[in-house]
Amino acid sequence: MAAHYDTARIPGVAFVGANDGGSSAAELLELARVLRKRTHSLTYWLVFFDGEEAIEHWSATDSLYGSRHFVETLRASGKLSEVRAVLLLDMVAGGSPQFQPEGNSTPWLRELVFSSAHRLDYRDAFPSGRALPVGDDHVPFLAAGVPAVDIIDFAPFLRGYHHTAQDTIGRCGPDTMGMVGRVVLATLAQLDLRSRVWEISPKTDPLGANRNLLPHHRPPSPT
Repeated sequence: MAAHYDTARIPGVAFVGANDGGSSAAELLELARVLRKRTHSLTYWLVFFDGEEAIEHWSATDSLYGSRHFVETLRASGKLSEVRAVLLLDMVAGGSPQFQPEGNSTPWLRELVFSSAHRLDYRDAFPSGRALPVGDDHVPFLAAGVPAVDIIDFAPFLRGYHHTAQDTIGRCGPDTMGMVGRVVLATLAQLDLRSRVWEISPKTDPLGANRNLLPHHRPPSPT
């Protein structure tokens, strides 16, 4: 699980970044508190990235500094293959959120997140529809062949307050953060369950030849 904690530097704008940066970092801290009390088969890493935002103008070389560095560090140490999946959180506290499907995300992992949300009756906040691509900290992992999904609220883009002085604590609330936390925990439970049923390869879709095992179905009982 990952999030960025930096905020954009916007000349002439008193940008607080309560949602864009602050909320996802806070979400990870709360997930750490919850997960430490639970048992699980998989090992969870909670990673806080700096430098997601551009220093001057967003480009492939002026953005995602922390996640790009982390992926290269894992690659150099030979530990990249240990990463089975990445759940990236971004802007997770806004009111009336719209966590639409993100287009760069690994399809099977995105499907797992959305099926978990729908099972929890969060269809309004996690609507199905056309996937829209976003440049975010999951991209370096995808480029390295690691499954990754961006759980990102599109409402700040749609309502025009993304990267403006309006991104304040007043637009954030515990209800959305609680909802996202429950969706993440449900998704982790599904990943943990699947890790005990079959080996998840970073290079393949774990549903692959088992398409009957959709996220809202239980795996078959051992015989």
